[in-house]
Order: sequence, then structure tokens, then C-alpha cells
Amino acid sequence: QVQVVESGGGSVQAGGSLRLSCAASGYIDSRGCMGWFRQAPGKEREGVAAIHIGGGSTYYRDSVKGRFTISQDNAKKTLYLQMNSLKPEDTAMYYCAAGRVLVPSGSGAYCYNSIPASAYWGQGTQVTVSS
Repeated sequence: QVQVVESGGGSVQAGGSLRLSCAASGYIDSRGCMGWFRQAPGKEREGVAAIHIGGGSTYYRDSVKGRFTISQDNAKKTLYLQMNSLKPEDTAMYYCAAGRVLVPSGSGAYCYNSIPASAYWGQGTQVTVSS
């Protein structure tokens, strides 16, 4: 059983930065994936970024490319999301997820699309960006 716990959310003004962290416990397979997802009030959950644990390949949704960076410290079993140039539309609950589907190919894009199908989810951390 894998557990993930997010931290680092908060309130910032537009243009500001935040770094989210996700601490994982339990067995993490290097052929697996982890990612960040978000859900704003009244909207569906959407992917933000994903990373292949063993290969490091990443994938981002278009609206965060160039502003957000996903990274990992495998020794610490910790996932990060550095968010720069934040915009009000980034306001949401951010969730960390450890995918249960193994991705031997190492594709970040496959990780991004496969995690929602089956994953261990955290409780979320709120990010609020004011204009």
C-alpha cells in the first residue's frame, strides 16, 4: 500500500511562486509514475504534470508549460512541483498521485494519461492565487 501526503500550498499574488511537495511511503516501483493533478471548484479534475519514476521523462499540460516544473528525489521518495508566474486560473486543490499502472516504456505522456485510471491519491493541498 502506497500513501502520499502533499504539502506546500498557500495563498500568493499573481506572478508569485510556490513549491509543492509530496512525500510517498510504501513500495514505489521504478517503472511507475507520479503526478500532480488539480481541481477547481465546479470543475473537473485535470492533469498538471507527470513524471516517470525510473526514467525521469516528464509531461505537462499546455497551460503550465514554461511556468511549472515537476521533479523528484527518489532517495527521499518525494515529488515536487515548482510553480512560478502563478495566475489566478491556477487556483485549485492540488493532488499528488502515485500511479498503479507500470510504464516500462518510460513515457511521461503515458504516465500523464494513465495515472487517473488507477492511482493512490493524497488529500490535496490548496493553492490560491489572487489578482
